[in-house]
Amino acid sequence: MKVTNLKLISITFLLIFTLIGCGGGNTSRGTGWDINSKKGGFQYNIEFNDQETGPGLVFIEGGTFTKGQVQDDVMHDWNNTPNKQHVMSFYIDETEVTNLMYMEYLDWLEYVFPTQEKRYRQIYEGALPDTLVWRNQLGYVEELTSNYLRHPAYAEYPVVGVNWLQAVQYAEWRTDRVNEYILERESFVQKDVRYNEVETNSTFNTSAYLKRPETAYAGKMDSLVGKRGEQKKGDSIVKVYAGVEKGVLLPSYRLPTETEWEYAALALVGDREYNNYRGKKKYPWSGEYTRSSDRRTEGDQLANFKLGKGDYGGIAGWSDDGADITIQVKQYPPNDFGVYDMAGNVSEWVSDVYRPIVDDEANDFNYYRGNVYTKSVIGEDGKAEIIAADQLVFDTLPNGKVLLKRLPGELDRIAIDENETFLRQNFSESDNRNFRDGDTESSRNFAAGKQEPGENQRPETTQMYDAPTPAKVIANENGDLIREFDKNSNRTTLITDEVRVYKGGSWKDRAYWLDPAQRRYLPQYIATDYIGFRCAMSRLGSKSQAKKRARHKRKG
Repeated sequence: MKVTNLKLISITFLLIFTLIGCGGGNTSRGTGWDINSKKGGFQYNIEFNDQETGPGLVFIEGGTFTKGQVQDDVMHDWNNTPNKQHVMSFYIDETEVTNLMYMEYLDWLEYVFPTQEKRYRQIYEGALPDTLVWRNQLGYVEELTSNYLRHPAYAEYPVVGVNWLQAVQYAEWRTDRVNEYILERESFVQKDVRYNEVETNSTFNTSAYLKRPETAYAGKMDSLVGKRGEQKKGDSIVKVYAGVEKGVLLPSYRLPTETEWEYAALALVGDREYNNYRGKKKYPWSGEYTRSSDRRTEGDQLANFKLGKGDYGGIAGWSDDGADITIQVKQYPPNDFGVYDMAGNVSEWVSDVYRPIVDDEANDFNYYRGNVYTKSVIGEDGKAEIIAADQLVFDTLPNGKVLLKRLPGELDRIAIDENETFLRQNFSESDNRNFRDGDTESSRNFAAGKQEPGENQRPETTQMYDAPTPAKVIANENGDLIREFDKNSNRTTLITDEVRVYKGGSWKDRAYWLDPAQRRYLPQYIATDYIGFRCAMSRLGSKSQAKKRARHKRKG
């Protein structure tokens, strides 16, 4: 018996090696040619199984839910009326981005772009959280301004003082660092390249690598390839890169959309019965109350929030929520998706531009307001252009803070034009932030076209919502900053194309704001001591991580 089994195993292995050697077993159903043949031809990862879950992320299987307020709307502001939406599967951070996670980002920036050099100093300073958000004219919290971000006592506390723009740039940086590590792990580059070859003029960017891989690390990529970076084709050795078709690199880390965030916070999966939800959820946890009903923790608060006037944590010695300001992440039970602190601790930026209404008549699938479509700049050689170290372009925000628009080594991008929009039915402009938001263009009778921009004409959105004209900061001939802002005291709203939604209650908020449906907004350049953020990532491929199976087996 043993000899027979040994023969079968030997024959099986021989057959496998024969197929691999001949390039067989991977035959195209379209042409009959071999795929991934060592002789050449089409190369593709036909063994891709499932998207890897990136560091810090939790998988959220998509589905249908009611977005918006399903309880009594006590504010009567028609700000979050319920509407049914479908969300694609995605990933979201298990916790909010912590001080420790953000300090890693600052450390990398300071190492790669030394602050001793004046032209790089603003890169680091632009990424720094505003620690002065802790100051209170009638309260003593000065120690937090110098300790909250950097002291080990607050390492696992959520980072605050970060505006929306800084949060977006952190997510972009995180994408590159994770994919840089994956390239090394999968032997497409040599070991420790991310430590030894990184400097001001030699960085790694995921988008640039996918478009022009040879330009990574300042054009040194071909000399840094690992074992999988070279492949024999016929009689020659060719360079192999981890392009999209390899399925190796992860999609971008980014801020979640408002719809994704609300869906992940509600975690209705815990209340699902077959194809229905049982009842309504007011909070990320089950039940109508903020206290635990579990026998072991009965009576404990399930989130960190303001309990009442002058009550941020309960009576000393038996604290109701264990915190007075923010608290370490993972101090409260996760919701049914396994995500922590979706209510309380800090509110969180999401990617959407704010509008009072959600236009579910226009779209009820993966809803998002804020699309600005761009494309790569193509040079005379027909290739995508890369931003060089001496092409740093900074942006001065209305509050005077200076941010870098693009890091060296990234793709240079511009707005799409008529070459992409001509005769298209699904989009007609690059900037879609104010698409169908109630302006003149959105009306059914609109046919006159856009107004020509005048010298003193206010932006379209600020006119429609009677919002202040966006502030400007310009430098005069002496280099002094001149701040210009709308001094009109009769404006009735702050809604512009630069205001962003933030979700969830914080340590400063009453229980009303813990409802995932609640939504508020601030200008994207404003930072506070109660708003943080977490990242998300799109899911590629199948909706579910598990194969569907029969829910009921027939008997007999």
